[in-house]
Amino acid sequence: MAVSEKRELFNHVIVCGCGIVGQRIAEVLKQNSIEFIVVELDAEKARELREKGYKVIAGDATFSNVLKSAYIETARAIAVVMDNDAKNLFAVLTARDLNKHIFIATRANDDFLKEKLNEAGADYVIMPQKSASKEILKELGVK
Repeated sequence: MAVSEKRELFNHVIVCGCGIVGQRIAEVLKQNSIEFIVVELDAEKARELREKGYKVIAGDATFSNVLKSAYIETARAIAVVMDNDAKNLFAVLTARDLNKHIFIATRANDDFLKEKLNEAGADYVIMPQKSASKEILKELGVK
């Protein structure tokens, strides 16, 4: 968002990382008229998202000042879905420190990280590869 466009947000969702998972989350939030803001590290991707009409903060979601610029203090939820496990962990720690009541959903690539994300304050941790594998096996008739 340009400085002149900034206004305070309340009861919104923050989406950290707009790869495949983050883009889908943003699309569904938009379709359901839920106010949200994207935090994206890649400046080119941030520009493209702005062109789509999204509110975007170009920056690193592991930094307090970046999450504060996304009004984390008044957000209802944050989806931490970057492609980097370490960044997801640090963003969860930072988000929980800045807002004790925010609902934090994130992703993990292994069981060890899932445990660490829960310890760091995540309310919901999904493991996309494991979920996809289970769903495919279910469709193949394997339990």
